[in-house]
Formats: sequence, C-alpha cells, structure tokens
Amino acid sequence: MLLQGFGTLMSFVFLGLLVFAIFCVVDAALRREDAYRAADKKTKQFWLIILGLTVAAGLFVPSFFLLKIAGLIANIVYMVDVRPALIQVSGGGGGSYRGSSSDGPYGPYNR
Repeated sequence: MLLQGFGTLMSFVFLGLLVFAIFCVVDAALRREDAYRAADKKTKQFWLIILGLTVAAGLFVPSFFLLKIAGLIANIVYMVDVRPALIQVSGGGGGSYRGSSSDGPYGPYNR
C-alpha cells in the first residue's frame, strides 16, 4: 500500500516536471532569435533542441530517471539564467510600471 502511494506521488511529480518542461520550450519558442544573440546566450535552436528533448523524454521515456534529472537541470538553467537575460534584452517583462534608477520606495526622487 505504501509503495502504491509513493508511485502515485512520483507520477504527479513527473507530470509537474513535464508541465514545467512544456512551459520552458513554449517560452523559448516565443522569444526572438536576435535576443539570444544580444543576451550572449546559446542560439534559439540550441535551446529549443535541449528543451524539446526534455519534453520528449518526459513523454516517451518515463522510466529513465537520470534523463529526467538532466532535463530538469536544463529547464532550471533556462528559467534562472537564459530567460531573465532574454527579458532584459527584449525590453522588460510586460509589467505596467517599470522603475528607473532614480526611483525610491515611494516614487521618483527627482520631482
């Protein structure tokens, strides 16, 4: 009974990893090619291949745990390093308010 519960828990974890990988590959596909070069990261094609292999591993090779860990590391690197650099190069994350260097906690210092 305990093993069955652990198997169910792990299937939810693997489903979460798959959703995370799909989000990463879709996000990478929607970014512009020149943003990758401007951010001095690998090419868009490189990241699409790596992240696409992660999705394929999640879908078609469910029992190879080491491959899932490698894919998770690739997804984390994309989310923590590449994506913020692409957002910075592209001109922001879509927020309605973007502060400047002269902004304090309650607004601009130079009024």
